Amino acid sequence: MADKPSLADKLKSLGVKTARALPTPPKPDSGSIDSVVAGSFLATPRGEVFVAEQTFSTAHLYGASPLLSSFPLALISQWANDPRLSALPLEKFAFLDTETSGLAGGTGTYAFLVGAARFVDDAFVVRQFFMRDPSEEPALLEGLAGFLAPCEALVTFNGKAFDAPLLSTRYRLHQIPIPYHGYSHLDLLPLARRLWRDRLESRALKYLEEHVLGFTRSSEEVPGYEIPWLYFDYLRTGDARPLAGVFYHNAMDVAAMAALLAHMNDLLENPYNGKVQHGLDFVALGKLFEDLGRWEDAARLFERGLEFGLGESDFSVAVKRLSILQKRRGDLDEAVRLWEQAAKRGHLYAFIELAKFYEHQRRDVKQALKWAKSALKQAEQAEMPAYVRRHWLEEIRHRLERLNRKAGI
Repeated sequence: MADKPSLADKLKSLGVKTARALPTPPKPDSGSIDSVVAGSFLATPRGEVFVAEQTFSTAHLYGASPLLSSFPLALISQWANDPRLSALPLEKFAFLDTETSGLAGGTGTYAFLVGAARFVDDAFVVRQFFMRDPSEEPALLEGLAGFLAPCEALVTFNGKAFDAPLLSTRYRLHQIPIPYHGYSHLDLLPLARRLWRDRLESRALKYLEEHVLGFTRSSEEVPGYEIPWLYFDYLRTGDARPLAGVFYHNAMDVAAMAALLAHMNDLLENPYNGKVQHGLDFVALGKLFEDLGRWEDAARLFERGLEFGLGESDFSVAVKRLSILQKRRGDLDEAVRLWEQAAKRGHLYAFIELAKFYEHQRRDVKQALKWAKSALKQAEQAEMPAYVRRHWLEEIRHRLERLNRKAGI
């Protein structure tokens, strides 16, 4: 069986020359990385790696949100099912994002730029580790490991699915211990989906920056899909000038994660401080709190969401969740009020819930029949797919037969 092509072979097939194939390194004034991006060369046990560093005050605002989160992460820790997250101090969290040679993953994909940040004293320190040539990958991995060493938790955005597995593969290939092995890992993307799936058309980090954090990136920004090709061009030409935008993109991704975590934690810990301004956001928080078993908080959040002008379908979801929650809590009077409110707006489930209530709770067959007949009429007239109508009609007719027998009809 033929040997698999090496990374160098793959790069060669793309027309990329490694540093050893270049006759001379580029001069500082010809577009070398240290002439384009402010940084220095860090010595590691596996060679030198270029490192760019930026420092932000903890009071720095990223759009409308600070970089510093209001610790501890009590509710986020509960949502993530990781108690360690609520016990760790701020300086134990590392924020990480990679820029890679592609999105496929596996041994053929590598991270040529890794941005990592942590809180040091009163500053948010962002370091970006860059390999000028694939042969410098071990040095990049060693440099990153040293920066992550004081931490015990990793914060990423889609990092559980992409960044962390990719880097773990590279560490194993070079037989370097994985620095974040055993760390808590908080991936912000699943939480973003829980909070904004119903209101925002996208949960991409850049979209959340603009529509949640109120931040718009500068003209330095480059589209993510261009980044691998910009790096391949750099390897061919040695001209790093087009990479300035890549460093900016990566640094903003890292800073955005810190600001987004701060914003998310504030929403969960203080949902009534004025930052939540959309009914759907209150409903989303209510769903999350309900899943956490915090029913009193969930009911209050659903109620606040209903105070906003929700659309018809969103109102239906919110009322249904709240009414079922009230029933679960034993607050049947409030549940009935909500069902009656929903029935006035023509929501079929509410008619059926009222029929159930009067049959099983009040033992009032007459009222139960009234609501069941109203449900049948609603199901026959409402616009819905045939299979949905069939489901409801079967249930309602079965209920009517039982109620008619109880009534002696």
